[in-house]
Amino acid sequence: MKILEGLYYSKNHEWVKVEGDKAYVGITDFAQHSLGDIVYAELPEIGTVLSAGDTLGTVESVKAASDVYCPISGKVVEVNQSVADDPSLLNSDPYENWMICVEMNDKGELDQLMSPEEYRDFCN
Repeated sequence: MKILEGLYYSKNHEWVKVEGDKAYVGITDFAQHSLGDIVYAELPEIGTVLSAGDTLGTVESVKAASDVYCPISGKVVEVNQSVADDPSLLNSDPYENWMICVEMNDKGELDQLMSPEEYRDFCN
């Protein structure tokens, strides 16, 4: 299982990469591996306002459908259309292929997320 340094992780197996006031959100390697071959990804529209814990979309695999949760509050300012068009990108490289980018409301919410070390322990 691949866990990258420099990211924040949620208990629902999403990752957050912070760049200034923006946060890129995707699913972890653990999540994509658990789901199997991902065949569909539903993402929100730009301008959608999400609170931490809200469903940001859905991913479907040959095994199951799973909600994806937004680990941080903010307004969706970018959606990765490549992932919507080819959801298998989440399997090939889940950390390179983010799902949404939000303009964060409260950077303090990052303190509620796990470090790479904490996430590794959580998954074990």
